[in-house]
Amino acid sequence: MPNIPDLGQRDAVRVLKKAGFAIDRQGKHIIMRKGNVIIPIPRHNTIKGFTMGKIAKDAGLTPEQFRELL
Repeated sequence: MPNIPDLGQRDAVRVLKKAGFAIDRQGKHIIMRKGNVIIPIPRHNTIKGFTMGKIAKDAGLTPEQFRELL
């Protein structure tokens, strides 16, 4: 499986917005929603690639699609 790079929270939010997600609410995590799909994004300066891979998978994106949206 191709790697997804470590990203900041702002970059992660930007990528998911391009994929059609919107910010639902914010707290210790940024909660993004697209229909019935809910994705929590941790508020970290750097989110590890492994975690970003899980976020991409939960969002229905392949690693290639995720990197294209960067």
